[in-house]
Amino acid sequence: QVQLVESGGGLVQAGGSLRLSCAASGRTFSTYAMGWFRQAPGKEREFVAAISRTAVNTWYADSTKGRFTISRDNAKNTVYLQMNSLKPEDTAVYYCAAGSYSRYATTYDYWGQGTQVTVSS
Repeated sequence: QVQLVESGGGLVQAGGSLRLSCAASGRTFSTYAMGWFRQAPGKEREFVAAISRTAVNTWYADSTKGRFTISRDNAKNTVYLQMNSLKPEDTAVYYCAAGSYSRYATTYDYWGQGTQVTVSS
Protein backbone atom coordinates (compact mmCIF):
# COMPACT_ATOMS: atom_id res chain seq x y z
CA GLN A 1 0.00 0.00 0.00
CA VAL A 2 1.12 3.52 -0.81
CA GLN A 3 -0.52 6.63 0.54
CA LEU A 4 0.02 9.87 -1.34
CA VAL A 5 -0.47 13.40 -0.07
CA GLU A 6 -0.21 16.40 -2.40
CA SER A 7 0.61 19.93 -1.34
CA GLY A 8 1.64 23.24 -2.85
CA GLY A 9 -1.48 24.22 -4.73
CA GLY A 10 -2.96 27.68 -4.56
CA LEU A 11 -3.95 30.81 -6.42
CA VAL A 12 -1.45 32.39 -8.80
CA GLN A 13 -1.58 34.96 -11.57
CA ALA A 14 -1.05 34.01 -15.17
CA GLY A 15 2.65 33.78 -15.93
CA GLY A 16 3.47 32.79 -12.38
CA SER A 17 4.88 29.58 -10.94
CA LEU A 18 3.94 26.94 -8.42
CA ARG A 19 5.68 23.83 -7.16
CA LEU A 20 3.56 20.87 -6.21
CA SER A 21 4.83 18.14 -3.94
CA CYS A 22 3.52 14.64 -3.38
CA ALA A 23 4.75 12.78 -0.32
CA ALA A 24 4.41 9.02 -0.27
CA SER A 25 4.24 6.71 2.71
CA GLY A 26 5.81 3.27 2.79
CA ARG A 27 9.16 1.85 1.78
CA THR A 28 8.20 0.93 -1.77
CA PHE A 29 8.11 4.40 -3.31
CA SER A 30 11.11 3.75 -5.53
CA THR A 31 9.44 0.71 -7.08
CA TYR A 32 6.70 2.84 -8.66
CA ALA A 33 6.64 5.19 -11.56
CA MET A 34 4.89 8.41 -10.61
CA GLY A 35 2.48 10.53 -12.55
CA TRP A 36 0.67 13.82 -12.27
CA PHE A 37 -2.83 14.23 -13.62
CA ARG A 38 -5.34 17.07 -13.45
CA GLN A 39 -9.06 17.51 -13.69
CA ALA A 40 -10.85 20.75 -14.42
CA PRO A 41 -14.56 21.24 -13.65
CA GLY A 42 -16.71 19.48 -16.21
CA LYS A 43 -13.75 17.84 -17.88
CA GLU A 44 -12.16 14.42 -17.78
CA ARG A 45 -8.99 13.74 -15.85
CA GLU A 46 -5.99 14.32 -18.09
CA PHE A 47 -2.36 13.35 -18.06
CA VAL A 48 0.18 16.02 -17.12
CA ALA A 49 3.54 14.30 -16.65
CA ALA A 50 5.15 11.04 -15.58
CA ILE A 51 8.54 9.96 -14.29
CA SER A 52 10.06 6.51 -14.23
CA ARG A 53 11.18 4.75 -11.05
CA THR A 54 14.78 5.93 -11.27
CA ALA A 55 13.94 9.26 -12.93
CA VAL A 56 15.80 8.30 -16.08
CA ASN A 57 12.69 8.86 -18.19
CA THR A 58 10.09 11.61 -18.11
CA TRP A 59 6.98 12.17 -20.21
CA TYR A 60 4.91 15.28 -20.65
CA ALA A 61 1.59 16.15 -22.17
CA ASP A 62 1.91 18.45 -25.15
CA SER A 63 0.11 21.16 -23.19
CA THR A 64 2.70 21.15 -20.40
CA LYS A 65 5.92 20.39 -22.25
CA GLY A 66 8.48 23.14 -21.81
CA ARG A 67 6.59 24.74 -18.92
CA PHE A 68 6.31 21.96 -16.34
CA THR A 69 9.06 19.79 -14.89
CA ILE A 70 8.51 16.55 -13.00
CA SER A 71 11.18 15.25 -10.64
CA ARG A 72 11.48 12.86 -7.73
CA ASP A 73 13.62 12.29 -4.68
CA ASN A 74 13.48 8.62 -3.74
CA ALA A 75 15.35 9.27 -0.49
CA LYS A 76 12.52 11.60 0.57
CA ASN A 77 9.70 9.53 -0.97
CA THR A 78 8.56 12.64 -2.79
CA VAL A 79 7.68 13.60 -6.35
CA TYR A 80 7.50 17.20 -7.51
CA LEU A 81 5.86 19.16 -10.27
CA GLN A 82 7.43 22.53 -11.01
CA MET A 83 4.95 24.60 -13.00
CA ASN A 84 6.14 27.76 -14.75
CA SER A 85 4.46 30.19 -17.13
CA LEU A 86 1.08 29.18 -15.79
CA LYS A 87 -2.02 29.87 -17.84
CA PRO A 88 -5.68 30.14 -16.82
CA GLU A 89 -6.31 26.85 -18.65
CA ASP A 90 -3.98 25.13 -16.18
CA THR A 91 -6.62 25.66 -13.50
CA ALA A 92 -7.62 22.24 -12.14
CA VAL A 93 -7.30 19.84 -9.25
CA TYR A 94 -3.92 18.17 -9.57
CA TYR A 95 -3.44 14.57 -8.52
CA CYS A 96 -0.32 12.51 -8.10
CA ALA A 97 -0.41 8.78 -8.70
CA ALA A 98 1.84 5.76 -8.28
CA GLY A 99 1.89 2.86 -10.69
CA SER A 100 3.27 1.91 -14.09
CA TYR A 101 5.04 4.43 -16.30
CA SER A 102 2.44 5.60 -18.79
CA ARG A 103 0.12 8.45 -19.69
CA TYR A 104 -2.98 6.42 -18.88
CA ALA A 105 -4.69 6.83 -15.52
CA THR A 106 -5.79 3.19 -15.53
CA THR A 107 -2.19 2.02 -15.12
CA TYR A 108 -1.76 3.84 -11.81
CA ASP A 109 -2.73 1.97 -8.66
CA TYR A 110 -2.60 4.63 -5.97
CA TRP A 111 -3.86 8.21 -5.96
CA GLY A 112 -3.62 11.23 -3.75
CA GLN A 113 -6.57 13.38 -2.71
CA GLY A 114 -5.64 16.23 -5.03
CA THR A 115 -4.59 19.84 -4.62
CA GLN A 116 -6.33 22.81 -6.23
CA VAL A 117 -4.41 25.07 -8.61
CA THR A 118 -6.14 28.24 -9.75
CA VAL A 119 -4.56 30.57 -12.30
CA SER A 120 -6.13 33.99 -12.65
CA SER A 121 -5.94 36.02 -15.83
